[in-house]
Amino acid sequence: MDRVSVITSRDNEKLKLVRKLSARRWRDKLGLFVAEGEDLVGAARGVGIEPVELLVAGENVEPELLAEVSSLAHAPRVVGVFRRADLQRGPLPERGLVLWRVADPGNVGTLVRAADAFGAYVSLSDGCADPAGPKALRAAMGSTFRVALPEFSIPEGAVALLAHGAPPLTEVSGAVFVLGAERDGLPAEVIERCSATATIPLPGDAESLNVAMAGTIALYEAVRSGHGRGLSPD
Repeated sequence: MDRVSVITSRDNEKLKLVRKLSARRWRDKLGLFVAEGEDLVGAARGVGIEPVELLVAGENVEPELLAEVSSLAHAPRVVGVFRRADLQRGPLPERGLVLWRVADPGNVGTLVRAADAFGAYVSLSDGCADPAGPKALRAAMGSTFRVALPEFSIPEGAVALLAHGAPPLTEVSGAVFVLGAERDGLPAEVIERCSATATIPLPGDAESLNVAMAGTIALYEAVRSGHGRGLSPD
């Protein structure tokens, strides 16, 4: 690559854009987000999503400048800027997770990864962590580009997953599960919009499960019991 085309100034507009997109307000305003590393960029391209900007250390940007704008402990070789609008919205599978104010990005990303593994979608309310934020993207391990992320909606037949006081999950039919943040859970008005409630029984001493663990178990049970498109009970 011709040296003239290599970014050598930290004041370059592309680097400024990457820095801006570390903040959610800019991601929301511009409709863009950053994916760092060859694995994430490769996951996007694997489903036909191309970056609007692609920065490659040593090819079109000085490595130390790319390291400066990275959120990773070890600087990536590749950074891609993607459009939010290119992420999937539908059609939706029958299995899904509906998240109510789950603010931890690691939990959101892990739930997106679980949805990818079990053929589900993830719907997020206001107050949830941004699935296109850097921590959530890393936790999702590329699944963000493969999982449908529709607007928040509680469909008919949805099951509210509660920490205590509901029938065991294995006794409840459902393929879409509504989960709340670990500290506050689900408010009464959200539970009332669900068709059923369920609890994951805990024979040990733990008070409750991490929300990402609970959502993963619920999706596994939906698959195991044959709830959802294209499945039949064991």
